[in-house]
Amino acid sequence: MVPSGALDDVGVLVTRPARQAGAFAHKLAVLGAKPVIFPAIAILPPADPAPLARAHAALDRYHFAVFVSASAVEYGAPDAQRWPSTLIALAPGPGTAEALAAVGIPDARIPTTTYDSEGLLARPELAAPSGKRVVVFRGDGGREELGDTLRARGATVDYVACYRRAAPASGAAGLIEAFRAGRIDAVTITSSEGLDNLWALCDEWTRERWRARPTFAPHSRIAAHARELGLFVIETAGGDAGLIAGLLEWTAATRKP
Repeated sequence: MVPSGALDDVGVLVTRPARQAGAFAHKLAVLGAKPVIFPAIAILPPADPAPLARAHAALDRYHFAVFVSASAVEYGAPDAQRWPSTLIALAPGPGTAEALAAVGIPDARIPTTTYDSEGLLARPELAAPSGKRVVVFRGDGGREELGDTLRARGATVDYVACYRRAAPASGAAGLIEAFRAGRIDAVTITSSEGLDNLWALCDEWTRERWRARPTFAPHSRIAAHARELGLFVIETAGGDAGLIAGLLEWTAATRKP
């Protein structure tokens, strides 16, 4: 069991979307950290809700439903009473699976390799999906690898945009102030898009302070992009647990006498 004070007084920048940031910040605070919440992406409802409504009405036509993120669950999951008992839910990682369980859709299947589209594609259910129908709930745009690969394997795939992503509208004043006040010892980044949004908001002084602190990234793509910006990156396992494990290890190493 991790001691409650294992992250005492460590200022951690939490950049998840606003509605998801609170749960992660609470986990950090329990360990003694001092989270600083600054969402890197604003999540908005879809501009046109009709496709989502049509997908909900046709759920019984599908064999698999993939939710690409916790935001996809928040904005795209139907009422649990409308969920067909034969429909298998899949999620790219434990955080999204937990979000599904919280809205009454239990037993979502997650990868056993990597927590991403590649990991989902390695699931045995999706190895030979010829003749199966798959619905993918996601934001507007995004990577096409999942759908392209499933179609190449013979599946019928429908994408449903259930939310929109936007850059923060509040500006960088709060973020810059937190760096200037020395309240940020470590940064957590969970998407390349969010990283780009924050980087664009920062002035050069703030960027240099950021480069002097570790940035924790839960995926190799995000880590590689952060390194391109000259950041000191610590790549972790996926989800909140991976980020927290990375923070704990780094804190323990830096506090050695």
